[in-house]
Amino acid sequence: MRIGILALQGAFIEHEKILTRIGVETVEVRLPQHLEGLDGLIIPGGESTTIGKVAQRWGLLEPLQAFATSGRPVWGTCAGMILLANEVVDGVPGQPLLGAMDIAVRRNAFGRQVDSFEADLEIPALGEPPFHAVFIRAPLIERVGQEVEILARLETELSPVTVAGENGTQEDRTVVAVRQGNLLATAFHPELTEDNRFHRYFMGMATGAHQRSH
Repeated sequence: MRIGILALQGAFIEHEKILTRIGVETVEVRLPQHLEGLDGLIIPGGESTTIGKVAQRWGLLEPLQAFATSGRPVWGTCAGMILLANEVVDGVPGQPLLGAMDIAVRRNAFGRQVDSFEADLEIPALGEPPFHAVFIRAPLIERVGQEVEILARLETELSPVTVAGENGTQEDRTVVAVRQGNLLATAFHPELTEDNRFHRYFMGMATGAHQRSH
């Protein structure tokens, strides 16, 4: 299994270290040809506008969009989650997005760098104990489409997220981790902890996709 990590800007080295530690081969992705032969891709945290513009300048935006629709898993953390979204409610005009996930995201919803925080999250998909999540200038998911599975919520005083359902929309607590088929997104940074369960969960997605394609 070979997992690519978009290495244009941001916390890509931290993801690389965790994957290497659990025995996964990694590839730093900077050009379209680096996507060839990968079983999955991680889009790390950083500055979403910068990552998007650099990807666009280097001819990576369309290949990344194609990868996300190929059935192979893609995981976006923090800024990576913003790039995966099909709507950014407070985005910069013309901000490049992959538009792959049916979610609406608000950038820096929890405030500036000094307002970063940590929280223990109950994540049934990972089992016990709770996952200690690190939020740094974190985005917030404000809308979730019908095909999106909510993996984790955060108790907060911010406005609740809007969730699409059979009976229209309903309010929910703040959603900070979601999955839509082969796409995974977290508002926080699992790569900044010693807990590798999210990376192992992603590798499970990659193994399943690999087996289905062979």
